[in-house]
Amino acid sequence: MSLSVEGKTAIVTGAANGIGLAVSRHLLDQGARVMMVDMDEDKLSDEFDALPEKEHAAWFAGDLRERLTLANLMSATLDAFDRLDILVNGSRQVLADDPLGASGDDTLRELLQQNLMPAYRLSQLAARRMIAQAGEDGNEDGPVGSIINISSIAARRSQPELLAFSVSTAALDQLTRSLAVALAEHRIRVNSVAFGSVMSDSLKSSLKENRDYRQSIVDNTPLQRIAGPKEVVETVQFLASEGSAFMTGQILTIDGGRTLIDPVSAPAH
Repeated sequence: MSLSVEGKTAIVTGAANGIGLAVSRHLLDQGARVMMVDMDEDKLSDEFDALPEKEHAAWFAGDLRERLTLANLMSATLDAFDRLDILVNGSRQVLADDPLGASGDDTLRELLQQNLMPAYRLSQLAARRMIAQAGEDGNEDGPVGSIINISSIAARRSQPELLAFSVSTAALDQLTRSLAVALAEHRIRVNSVAFGSVMSDSLKSSLKENRDYRQSIVDNTPLQRIAGPKEVVETVQFLASEGSAFMTGQILTIDGGRTLIDPVSAPAH
């Protein structure tokens, strides 16, 4: 089974921090060419400058909620690397909200625009490029591309204070399944990675502010620990590689078993 992504070109959104940044670094380490994308231009530029090797990397900053930004991103990627093989939709936002809707539906609207619509639109653009590319390459029966959505176990939980986030990630999971069927005839695979608590910078900050938070997570995780970013990025590599060539429409869960026993009150990200 080959897990190689060497020589492939990937777009990774949400690449200025967290899992998106970890995925970008890992794919570069594995020999891929990576367009790092984020809304936060300053942070993205700093992280790009900190890369030990930049020969196969490029970056693009912009508001991914805007259609023109996405079109410009595709143009920039083709200008830099001349092709696209992998799309990782890693950009997402987590916001708490009021389940009784006292503040209106602003939070749900914002998270659907942030967590769902860019992934939907960019996947469409990426698929069109991958299909055209296969024709140019004379690729009549081999794999054409892989789209990977970064989701959350919140999609399967009922946590009232994260209602909008849960709905947006559940919609992303359904997008994964629907696009997988729609793009199967074009030999483009679409899968998702849904994770629980991973030791990202944001989680580290939360743990510093609340010392009981770590123990709460561990107590509600059968494997009794918090995952490291490596455990997510290697799953992304698997889905991007030919090692998963017969997998599509799947939501791979990395949560240490939390969704098997998880009480509603336990925190999740």
